[in-house]
Order: sequence, then structure tokens, then C-alpha cells
Amino acid sequence: MSASRRQVLASTSAVGAGIVFTGALSELFAGTAAARSLGRTGYGPLVPDPDGLLDLPKGFRYRVLSREGAPLRSGEGPVPSNHDGMAAFAGRGGRTHLVRNHENRPTAKIRVPAVEGLTYDPEGHGGCTALELDSRNRVLSERVAIAGTAVNCAGGRSPWGTWLTCEETEDRAGDNGHTKDHGFIFEVHPTDPHRTGAVPLTAMGRFQHEAIAIDPRTGVVYETEDAFLKPFGLFYRFLPHKPLGGVGSLRAGGRLQAMRVPGVPDLSTVQETGASFDGVEWVDVPDPLAATTPTRLQDYGPGGVTHAQKLEGCYWGGTCVYFVSSFAHSAEGSAADHFGQIWRYDPHRRRLTLVIVFGPDTDVQLPGESPDNICLAPSGGLMVCEDGNGAQHVFGVTRAGEVYAMARGRQNIGTPEKPEWGEFAGVTFSPDGETMYVNCYTPGTTFAVTGPWHR
Repeated sequence: MSASRRQVLASTSAVGAGIVFTGALSELFAGTAAARSLGRTGYGPLVPDPDGLLDLPKGFRYRVLSREGAPLRSGEGPVPSNHDGMAAFAGRGGRTHLVRNHENRPTAKIRVPAVEGLTYDPEGHGGCTALELDSRNRVLSERVAIAGTAVNCAGGRSPWGTWLTCEETEDRAGDNGHTKDHGFIFEVHPTDPHRTGAVPLTAMGRFQHEAIAIDPRTGVVYETEDAFLKPFGLFYRFLPHKPLGGVGSLRAGGRLQAMRVPGVPDLSTVQETGASFDGVEWVDVPDPLAATTPTRLQDYGPGGVTHAQKLEGCYWGGTCVYFVSSFAHSAEGSAADHFGQIWRYDPHRRRLTLVIVFGPDTDVQLPGESPDNICLAPSGGLMVCEDGNGAQHVFGVTRAGEVYAMARGRQNIGTPEKPEWGEFAGVTFSPDGETMYVNCYTPGTTFAVTGPWHR
């Protein structure tokens, strides 16, 4: 990300500053609670936090739920580093359960502690932790939910109330000290992690997973791949043998397929919002376990498959699945450049549409490019975690298409002369919509943000 910063959500036809849409934004919120209104100006300017942790608009407040290095309440060890993707689940008596990823590599400062029955690979440093909160967001418990995995980046929730955590790596046994192959998805139960254990869902593919979303009508799982080298990642779907079968059903296997958009080998070449492509095809992945060749490099026949750089967030909204391409750089191998895209795939129509294009501007106070984790906000619109250089924000996007800063990180991980701030990740809302939970990646910090969300 350039130090000049960027304004998101400008169409490629826009002139100068401002945010322009071609009528697609409203479709993001169809059939969701976000159809309710939110003021066009967001919640007002950010107020500097005297404690130097998190700037929020007036009327909002935060509670620090957890910080890396502090003792886990379970006594299993310290809170691990690198807080990433996260989801919130409803509990009894107004309680909330959070499941939080830790994107730990072998170089991580604090690994996820190994726990008997929950550890996949003793030499894997990543995993998930689970927090239980009361109705006032006070932490009741905090424990390891899965350990021995690697580079747990994002993931997604299942319709039956579990978390699917994704490994963003292709390490094999022997790589980086690992004793088992990595690059899988694992199911994590938010309240009883021993029920799901540490079992890789191998049929869902072995690649650099980023995020998933599940069609609640059919059980089809959509998966993004954040591959770092050209050819870049693919957009996949998994057809489970036991769709919507509940906890553990994904272990029964299924078919993994990759998306082919006829005539579009690289999504970065599409630059205008509203551009649609009918007749999207799905091609079986020859070897989902990638025994000899990464899935994105395998032979998909004369038509090939469609690639995209930096495929990140993925979520289900209304009747469609949405996924994010954070950026594309031709200097790194993409066919064209962009500052971020959000795509919508309609399974019923087999239609892919470019919904939002993130575009350049020079206002350093407004959103940058490189959208990452993204979620629907119950008060209307989106919340987007920024992942780039300079100041780091959580940005809101109203249904009217306006962008506003919702939070700014204040924990300087650089120096006074050259400050740096950790990215935000894992933005999610409580089941009642009254609390936004979000992580600061470094130093690993989990916040609960409350305030006049429905103002």
C-alpha cells in the first residue's frame, strides 16, 4: 500500500474525490438486517483515545477483552500472538462466545499452547482461542480451541454454529519444522472444542486458504485462496456429500471445484463496477490434496480457470456470496492493477458481478486501499478492516455509499520517528448487534466496541 493512502469505493469513471457506485451497493444488503437505515455521515469524527489504544466516534467506548502475553484464564499458557479472523456466537443467558484465529508461523512471538486432544501438529504454532463473555462483555473464560495448526488467517462460520478456521500455507511435513502437511480447513466448536478436535477437512483442499462462506440453502461452501506468487489464487466451491449436516458433517467429504469465468483468465482485467459475466463454470480440482502440484497450478483443461491476486474476505449475503480481492499489482504478475474489488457470485443465475471498485484519491484521512476482513453491520452497511501501510482503520460503508472511519488503531509498533500500526482483523458483531468485536493483529488485542449503533 502506498504511503499516500487511498479513498475506497470510487468507481473507475469517477473524477477527483468522492465515492461513486453504479447501483450495485444496495444489493450487498438485500435480505439482511442491514436493510435498515444509517445516517449518511456515519457516527462523526474519531475522538483521540487518552489511553492510546483505540480512537472511536463520540458516544462509543471500548473494552479490552484480551491481549497477547497475558495469561489465558484456562491456565493453558499465555494469550498467543497475531490475532486474526474471528466470529461471535450466541450463548445461553445473553452470553457470547468468540472464536479467534492466531496467524502464527514458526517465527511467532507466542505460539498457541499445545493441548491434549486439540493439537494437530505439535510443531504447528497457530490455532484458535475461544472466549466466553457475559452480557456486559466481561470475560468469563478464555481457552485454547485448536492448536498445532499453522498460519490461521481467516475462515467463516457454519450455519450450524461452528467456526471453520483456514490455514494460509502450503507447508508440508518437514517444511519449517512441521511434522504434518498443512494448508487445510478445520472445524472448531465455540463451546466444546473437544467435540470437533483437530481434524483436517482434507476434501476441502490443501492450499493457502483465506476465508469461506456457506450457502445456507444448499450447504455449498465457497473458499478463497490468498496465494502469494503468480499464478495467483482461485475461487473455489466445495460440494459436500452431507450438505448442512451439522457438526462434523464436512468430514464426510465432497467435491472441490475451481471457478472458470469464460474469457476472463484474471479478474484484475475487469475494472468497471457493474460488469457481469453469465455462464460461470466450475471445474473439478484434479488433486485437492495437492500431492505434487499446488491446486492453482493443476491442469484444468483447455479453458483453464480464473485467477485473482490477493483473494481475502468471503461472506454470504442475501442469495449470493461475496468475496474480496484486496489489490492487484501488475509489477507482481497480475494482468492489471487495482486498489481493491468486491465481487458477487449468484449461484442461481451462475452470474459473477464486480460490485465495488476501490479507487485512488489523496486524502490521507480517508480509507486506504487493500480491504481485507469484511462483515455486514446490523445498523446498515459494511465494516471493512484495512490492511496496509500508515494509520490503520476499521471503515464503515453506509447503504448510501459513503465511507466513514469507525475506529483507528493507536498502538505504535514502530518508533516515534517512524510510527507503524498493526492492521485490524476479524471484525464481527454480537448476535444482538449491540457490540462490534475486532482484533488488532499486532500487538494482539481483542476489543469490544459498544455505543449508539442504531443512531
